[in-house]
Amino acid sequence: MPWPGLPVDALPAWALLNAAVFHDVKIATLDGRGCGLVCDRNLSADGTHDPPTLLSVPHSLVLNAKAVEEYAKEDRNFKHLLDIAGHNSTRDDILLFLLVQMVLASRAHQSSVVGVSNPWTEYIKFLPQEVLVPTLWTEDERLLLKGTSLESAVNAKITALTAEFDKIQETSSDIPCWNDLLWQSRAVSLRDWILLDALYRSRCLELPTSGESMVPCIDMVNHSTSPNAFYDENGKDETVLLLRPGITMSAGDEVTISYGEAKSAAEMLFSYGFIDPDATAESLVLTLAPFPDDPLARAKLVAFGEPPKIHVARNNGSIQWESSFAYLMCVNEEDGLDFRVLQDTEGNRQLRVFWQDEDVTDQAADFESLIQSHELFALLRLRVVTVVQERLQDQLDRLKSSPAPRSLPASDISTTRDECARAASLLRQIETSILEASTEALEKEVSGIHPAGLFLASPIIQGGNCLDASSAQDSSNLKQ
Repeated sequence: MPWPGLPVDALPAWALLNAAVFHDVKIATLDGRGCGLVCDRNLSADGTHDPPTLLSVPHSLVLNAKAVEEYAKEDRNFKHLLDIAGHNSTRDDILLFLLVQMVLASRAHQSSVVGVSNPWTEYIKFLPQEVLVPTLWTEDERLLLKGTSLESAVNAKITALTAEFDKIQETSSDIPCWNDLLWQSRAVSLRDWILLDALYRSRCLELPTSGESMVPCIDMVNHSTSPNAFYDENGKDETVLLLRPGITMSAGDEVTISYGEAKSAAEMLFSYGFIDPDATAESLVLTLAPFPDDPLARAKLVAFGEPPKIHVARNNGSIQWESSFAYLMCVNEEDGLDFRVLQDTEGNRQLRVFWQDEDVTDQAADFESLIQSHELFALLRLRVVTVVQERLQDQLDRLKSSPAPRSLPASDISTTRDECARAASLLRQIETSILEASTEALEKEVSGIHPAGLFLASPIIQGGNCLDASSAQDSSNLKQ
């Protein structure tokens, strides 16, 4: 175990010591939902007055980028570690801080010349040491995701986490005090880093003023599609949990918040370790690779500036899709696309994107708008729709050809594995339904935008090279 755990019964004492106040609510263990917050008495918010405060947490306990910087001022050894291994993102700095607190918590009764304890050194002992996010599933359990949109996402995340951990170990090993505390003692492992990432993703809040933050006690509140509370920051520099207007609760009722109404099933499972069966958001995100033999593929990726994706959603039975990169992917030099490397006045070389001889570098992610006035817009649009259709069909075929999750023998299966199998099965059902509806809708869209009288070879594009199309009205070749 990465740190000695504490029962939630001890949390009120920690809260009292650190000025976090529970107002008519308490932490409790709930059947099938882990720890959560429940009312101590009947509560109501009539909407005409300020909503009742259920929990208030002082700003000094909120863990965010600024808090990590303040901690570094107190601990010069941590500052050294942060300077060489951190400052990449808010998330990375918070994880580095949690890594140190984890080790300090596990060595509470041992003398150490490095590390300064703070309230989080003790609070981390209340956090779960098992989170059901797929990055912490076993290899066999992750096989249940084969064919889903999470298959590649989880593998990529684990690869990234491994690289992060290796880099931290490599850079901090040169600092004797941290080498002794972290590595020579074998106090931390890759799984610990993956667990800290899971805790951050599943408990991080986006506060109005403080931004990405972990807030003790409030991070114990569970999710609901019909939440009765919400979090905010008040004028006293506190993060507070408030009862929603119009809500009435009885003693013993669970207090809940929304983790995100628009999050897809895959995103909920990836970040929180569960899928809400009552959620109404139906969407998925798939990766999109450029044509393998497109000579401009590398330049397109650099100009686009982010991983290419396809977003698909179903709202009230209607399918919507979006893929900015697909438009850039499906145009080429013959259409008017050009890349040039230019040098500025300071001698820096920059990749610039030109469309119809106009510099559109700042619009590289919005080629859909740029091609609207193109004389062959219908053909360009058809290329894009066909590419998206084929990608979705490939994903659907892979999902259907992959074995569905099956229950393991009772002697081999644990509660956790059973929960993973159920989550994977539900994800497969949801994504299969969306993909089937999407491919059908795109087939109709292809038929609807097919230029009148134009015969197109199939496939329309192979590796980024356009095929010739023949017009029924004009026997001459027309480049697409």
